[in-house]
Amino acid sequence: MQDAQPNRRSFLMNTTAAVATTASLSLIQNAHAAGSDKLKVGLIGCGGRGTGAAEQALTADKNTELYAMADAFEDRLEESLSALKSSPVAERVAVPKDRQYTGFDGYKSVIDQCDVVLLTTPPGFRPLHLEYAVEKGRHAFIEKPVAVDATGVRSVLASCEKAKTKGLSIVAGLCWRYYAPRVETMKRVHDGAIGRLIAIETTYDSNGVWDPRKKRDEVKSEMEYQMRNWYYYDWLSGDHIVEQAVHGIDTMGWAMGDVPPVRCFASGGRQARIEERYGNIYDHFSVVYEYEDGTRGYHNSRHWKNAFSQVKDYIHGEKGMCDVFAPKITGPNKFAYRGKKTDMYQAEHDHFFASIRGGKAVNDGLFASRSTLLAIMGREAAYTGQEITWEQAFNSKQQLVPTKFVWGDLPTRPVPRPGVTKFV
Repeated sequence: MQDAQPNRRSFLMNTTAAVATTASLSLIQNAHAAGSDKLKVGLIGCGGRGTGAAEQALTADKNTELYAMADAFEDRLEESLSALKSSPVAERVAVPKDRQYTGFDGYKSVIDQCDVVLLTTPPGFRPLHLEYAVEKGRHAFIEKPVAVDATGVRSVLASCEKAKTKGLSIVAGLCWRYYAPRVETMKRVHDGAIGRLIAIETTYDSNGVWDPRKKRDEVKSEMEYQMRNWYYYDWLSGDHIVEQAVHGIDTMGWAMGDVPPVRCFASGGRQARIEERYGNIYDHFSVVYEYEDGTRGYHNSRHWKNAFSQVKDYIHGEKGMCDVFAPKITGPNKFAYRGKKTDMYQAEHDHFFASIRGGKAVNDGLFASRSTLLAIMGREAAYTGQEITWEQAFNSKQQLVPTKFVWGDLPTRPVPRPGVTKFV
């Protein structure tokens, strides 16, 4: 994967582009995608999220067809295809055997043949796949997070900048940015409804995700074992703070106008999920982000079974408080959303295809990259036990993803130890 270097100053300081997509959402979110030309859609990564994204893409634009699919594993592709053929969009699922690709390079065959691609593999592959999609001039939906390390973030930024010059739409799967109730509520926060921000509190405490799917004696290689159980390896998922809790961290970034913090410090570890089968990721994180204006962001996330769970975000200001999930605002400018609620997963695809049909490309690259790096920054602060600045996070030389993908042996990074693991 290329260690691409975008304009560093624009990433660190410029916020205009980061909020442009959200600001324009109200203008086209209800637009019906039109146009006489059928769009060929390609799906790369055939898990549950990819299957859902394919159905939402075909729902967003009636003049589309699912034309090609790729996954590392044939059984996952077949399961996805079977589900889609039983879905409401089944009549536009046209993927014969000769357009079904498996292995590490199948993504190229899909991108080569399609107009629009859905990149929904484990996050470690995202920068590589997006780079090729943009090179070939394809519009791309990219699931969150956009990368698992700073090297990948810089690659995605470079690809998104290149996409702008080609008039390509890049929409990221940070779906809350497309949820109408939250869009309206966050606009009020930005307009000063709760005054100057003091603190942002994001919590993603859950029972975790699926348990490891395969044992080592059920697969042919270590590479297959880790990919089958991808969530539990940092090079594939980025750890759960990056793969899942990035939604809450993105809310913090959004509230701050996508201006990055100055520094963060954190703690984390493995308390409940300690067995070797859980790979090398943590099961809990706690991070404090410090901003130049004095605002602090507090993030907590964990994967503990049979424990209290809560997924909530609160924004505290001098004049009130915003309960982001309600959504409502307390204080002198009291507000509670009473309008129509939308399916945020569908809304992001409606927005995506409307931009393609309308010839007005959207590009989520900047805010999606910043939010991903915020999560990576918190992870590395916990892994190392060190204070990490935004400058350090962006310039990190860490590259978790292998330089070559082959079915065979694969070394595993040890579980990080704060105070021992070094920041790269």
